[in-house]
Amino acid sequence: MKLLQGKVGWTLLAVAALIFPLFAQNNYLISVATQMFIMALAALGLNLITGYTGQFNLAHGAFMAVGAYTVGILTVDHQVPFWLAFALAGVVTALLGFFVGILSLRLKGHYFSIFTLCVSYIMYLLIEKWESLTHGTVGIMGIPAPSGIGPLQFGTPLSQYYLVLAFLALGIWIMARIVRSLLGRSFMAVRNSDELAEALGIDLMRTKTLSFVLSVVYAGFAGALYAGQVRFLGPDLASEVVTFDLVMFVLVGGIGTLLGPLVGTVLVTWLTQGLQFLQDYRMVVFGPVLIALIIFLPDGLVGTWLKRRARRADVTQAKRHA
Repeated sequence: MKLLQGKVGWTLLAVAALIFPLFAQNNYLISVATQMFIMALAALGLNLITGYTGQFNLAHGAFMAVGAYTVGILTVDHQVPFWLAFALAGVVTALLGFFVGILSLRLKGHYFSIFTLCVSYIMYLLIEKWESLTHGTVGIMGIPAPSGIGPLQFGTPLSQYYLVLAFLALGIWIMARIVRSLLGRSFMAVRNSDELAEALGIDLMRTKTLSFVLSVVYAGFAGALYAGQVRFLGPDLASEVVTFDLVMFVLVGGIGTLLGPLVGTVLVTWLTQGLQFLQDYRMVVFGPVLIALIIFLPDGLVGTWLKRRARRADVTQAKRHA
C-alpha cells in the first residue's frame, strides 16, 4: 500500500490508465472505461460539495444531464461547433447551479438534501416534457463526436478514451489544488461546523454557494463529454438513479478524499460489468454490500486506509518519544 502514497501512487495509476487499451480485448471494454472516467469526473464534483463541504446534494446527476443536453441541443439543433458547445455547457451548468445553490443552501442537513432531490425531479420532468427544446422521450440523436484539434482526431473509441482520460487528469489536478488551498480549508471548516466557520470569519453562504457551483461544473463537463461519447441522450440521464450511482461511487471509495471517488467508480463499474447476468437484481446485490460497507467501513476504502495509516504513524511517533 505504500506504493499508493503521494506522487508515486498517482503516477502508477496514470501509467495503468495509459496502457489499459493495450490489454483491452475489444472496443467495448475501451468504451466502458471511457464512461467510467466520465462518471469519475462527475463523482469528483459530488465529493467536493458532499465530502469536503458537508452538503449532501441529490441533484448532482441532473446537473450532469444539463451539461449533456446543452451540448446535444446546441450541436444538433443549432449546429454549434462541439467545443464551443462544450464550453457553454460549463457556463449554463454554473449559472443554473448558482441559482439553485442560493435557494437550496439556505436549508441545512436533510432539508437541503430533500430540496435538491425535488430539484432533480423537476429537472427530469422538464427534460421529459419540454419536447420543443429537449425532444422529450424521443431523446436527442446524432450528437457529433468531439471535433479534432489540429492533428488530433476523436472519432474512434480509443481516441475518445484518451481525450476523456486527459480531462479526468486535469479535473483531479484542479481538485487537488482546490482542496489543498485556503479555499479548500474553508470548505472543510464549513463541513466540520457552521458555527466554527463563522467564528473564523468565513462567509457561510458565499463559501457553500461557491462549492456548489464548482461541484456542478464538474458534473456539467462530465455530461458534455458523455454526450460526445454516447452520441444519444434520453431523459433517464436526469433520473435519481444516476445521482445514486455517483453517491455509491463516493461512499465506496471514501468520502472527503481525493482518490476515493476514482477508486469507487473503478471498482463498482467493473464489478457491475462482471455481474451483468444479475442486472435485474442489481440493487439486491449492491444494496446489502453498500449497507455492510457503511457499517464496517464508514469512511470508504481509501478513507479507512488513510485513517489506519495515520494511526500507525502516531503509534510509531509515540514509540520514538517513549
